[in-house]
Amino acid sequence: MNERVGGAAQVEQPVGPGLLVLVVGPSGAGKDTLIGMVQERCSGRTDAVFPIRTVTREASQHENNRCVTPEAFAQEAASGAFALWWQAHGHGYGIPKTIDEDLRAGRAVVANVSRGVIGEARARYANVKVVNITAPADVLAERLAARNRSSDGSLAARLGRVSGDKDFQPDVVIENVGGAETGAAKLLAVILNSEK
Repeated sequence: MNERVGGAAQVEQPVGPGLLVLVVGPSGAGKDTLIGMVQERCSGRTDAVFPIRTVTREASQHENNRCVTPEAFAQEAASGAFALWWQAHGHGYGIPKTIDEDLRAGRAVVANVSRGVIGEARARYANVKVVNITAPADVLAERLAARNRSSDGSLAARLGRVSGDKDFQPDVVIENVGGAETGAAKLLAVILNSEK
């Protein structure tokens, strides 16, 4: 699944006390849709941050990404510009190093990431919650087909990766079916540290 994972050098003291919310899940689960809805609900708040992810592919309509060339991405990764970064599906993805400042200031930081960076994030940051956004395979297939993003690659290959890692243990699971409002409310509760 992930060809390479990287990040900033390990630090002795975990970065905190803010909450790092790592949103993961299969393609088509609606991660960016839910994050976008929650970001709107947090508009005007100073205690929740939604960093812009750097990617080496075109963004879809529901994503708020900064697109760069693979060469520029490699230079930024080498210079330490990313707190967390990874290569997946032939593309580079990075979360900016500026999240460290937000977490030190006690803010909640919400980022759409690969499962491959969870271990590194748990070691590097003091307060991490992993939220797995998921949906049944038929729903994922329908959403991916409707999205029809050329950079996604083969629909069959994307769906083949859904089974995932059997050892993966998220802190919260949100099944994103039906209206997205319910999933967004659950994600917001995690960010505000009020989920049941």
